This record gives sequence, C-alpha cells and structure tokens, in this order.
Amino acid sequence: MSELDNLTAPPPPPESATPPSSEERTWALFGHLSSFTAFVTGGLGGMLGPLVVWLIKRDTMPFAGDQAKEALNFNITVFIIGCVLVLFSIVTFGIGLLLAWPLGIALFVGWVVLTIIAAIKANEGTAYRYPWTLRLVK
Repeated sequence: MSELDNLTAPPPPPESATPPSSEERTWALFGHLSSFTAFVTGGLGGMLGPLVVWLIKRDTMPFAGDQAKEALNFNITVFIIGCVLVLFSIVTFGIGLLLAWPLGIALFVGWVVLTIIAAIKANEGTAYRYPWTLRLVK
C-alpha cells in the first residue's frame, strides 16, 4: 500500500467481538436517517440529528455511536462543501452559479444516496464509512 492510499482511504471501522444487537442496529439506522431532518430545519438538522444520537448513545451502544459520529462527520463535510459553493457564487457575482448549480445538485443527490446506503448497511449491522469525508469529530 502506498503512502497516498493511506491518505485517501477511510479508516477501517472498529472491530467488535459480538455483532450489534437489534436495538443497536436500529439506533445506528436512526443516526444516519436523522440527517434527513435537514429538510424541515433548513439544513441545520443534517448535523443536529446525528449529533443528538451520537451524544445519547456513544457510551452505551458503541456501534450506534460510531455510526452516528460517521453520519455527523459526513454531514459536516457536505455542509462545508455547500457553503463553499455558495461563497463561490457570491464572490463571482453570480457567474459561478454556472458551475455551482450543477455541483450543488450532484452534492445533494450524493448526500441522499450515500445516506440511504449507510442506513441500510447500519441496519444490517455493518459499519459504513462514507467516502470523501472529513473526520473532524473523533
């Protein structure tokens, strides 16, 4: 494995001797799907939902806490990218919308698809790592 692979590959999920319980898988599913509260909160819920699940379950349910933290990091990354696209459009006096609009749509579709994939994997008891995610919350 080259040094570049170490930089771009997401860290492996934590190993567990026992598979997660049904309740833990359900909370992990909620950790990912709570991102969709962004639709009713103007975007802020995309980070608030996983944050709440992570804060509540990180000590009692390691799998659910790990998956909520992963969802939180992913949503922070998506939020940062969205802010950069908006700032780019403002700085270029709207001309940047020619690039920002299609990228914003691709970002939105990717966010929805990857969140659904992560929720399905979490419900199966498999730890999911989002690609291209800044892992700011450790």
